[in-house]
Amino acid sequence: MKAIVVEQTGGPGVMRVLEGDDPGPRPGQIAVKVAAAGVNFIDVYHRTGAYGLPVPFTPGLEGGGYVAAIGAGVTGFAVGDEVAWKSVPGSYADLVIGDADEFVPVPEKVAVETAAAVMLQGLTAHYLCNTVYPVQEGDTVIVHAAAGGMGLLLTQMVKSKGGKVIGTVSTDAKAELARQNGADHVMRYEGFGAKARELTGGEGVAAVFDGVGKTTFSEGLGALRRRGVMALFGQSSGPVPPVDPQLLHKGGSLILTRPTLGDFTATREEYLWRAGEVFQMIEDDDLLVRVGETFRLEEAPEAHQALEARKTTGKLLLIP
Repeated sequence: MKAIVVEQTGGPGVMRVLEGDDPGPRPGQIAVKVAAAGVNFIDVYHRTGAYGLPVPFTPGLEGGGYVAAIGAGVTGFAVGDEVAWKSVPGSYADLVIGDADEFVPVPEKVAVETAAAVMLQGLTAHYLCNTVYPVQEGDTVIVHAAAGGMGLLLTQMVKSKGGKVIGTVSTDAKAELARQNGADHVMRYEGFGAKARELTGGEGVAAVFDGVGKTTFSEGLGALRRRGVMALFGQSSGPVPPVDPQLLHKGGSLILTRPTLGDFTATREEYLWRAGEVFQMIEDDDLLVRVGETFRLEEAPEAHQALEARKTTGKLLLIP
């Protein structure tokens, strides 16, 4: 098998391809030939050491592929089945092995590469607008990085529930993509809070879905309406400094949460439900999954450079 390995944390150049033996699945596991692996900011955090992992390790958590081998005691899967996953460590490889419960079947009408592109971000978008803040018809919300892979999916889901989206972007090209994707209002980050209040007649937005973090958090709190929800699900610009809870009181009994996907797919049933709903939206043409760029496995450093430089739109995939 061939895999990207990080032997010491640092810049994109610490990732290199190594070859090794296929260990095969243990009892309760399956081995999957990787068709595509998703590239996400959490992979960058692992590579840099911001989210520490013991070295050496193979980055990547998300992907799609074909069952190659089945360990003892596993039921519900057969060799050749198309599957996808959101949190199997070591996905930057041509073969991934993990507990069978970490994989979900991919419907016949959904391409396995599309499934790979939607598992982490699609399921995150689903729990954000259905559970963390259940968007109601007429609600206005802010979606940061609206032209990124996550922003494009979340905008579509909010719109499907009758909500209105104020999207933030960093370039004119990204602004146009966000508009084409259905965002009602698109703006640059500078002064977005005041502009959002203007657009809502001074009331403020129902929720802010913030994966940017440090540079957007404070202004986002100021854009919320009474009892609004700040859902901080990432920190692509850096971690948010400590927050005085009195700010939530002064803002009008605001709600602050730092959710993670694992807590919203905590059972097999919930995992299958969220994945099934996302796949159904794709089958019904209610969710367009945009793959911005694909890279070969050995081009993982270039993929990370593109992601960190904010030069990308849509999803980035590695193709072993």
